[in-house]
Amino acid sequence: MPRFMGFVKMAEGIGTPPKALFDAMDVYIGERAASGVFLDGGGLYGTEDAVNFVVSGGEVTQHDGPYAEAKEVIGGWSLLKYDTVEEAVADQRRFAELHAEHWPEVTVISTLRQISDGPEVPED
Repeated sequence: MPRFMGFVKMAEGIGTPPKALFDAMDVYIGERAASGVFLDGGGLYGTEDAVNFVVSGGEVTQHDGPYAEAKEVIGGWSLLKYDTVEEAVADQRRFAELHAEHWPEVTVISTLRQISDGPEVPED
């Protein structure tokens, strides 16, 4: 059964979502958890305490948040399991529609990516 990662990207510092969205998401996630689709997930704090490690030229540097150049940040994530890719895409659309319905004044990007069972190791 394919597994997927869902991400929600939005502008930093846009405030707390309305209670109606929280209520709708409780129902949505509860149904998917009961059916075994929703495995785990949650919201993320802002970048004020984030830490990035950048690898470049064989060196590692640490960059602490907040990041003034960040226009959009990942605000939440989910780990999901579906029978088919088509089912996953349709359900991610429903997730996005809940945001459009209950928090229409913000721009949210809902991303779905399939998790690799790899890694695909290069041959010598």
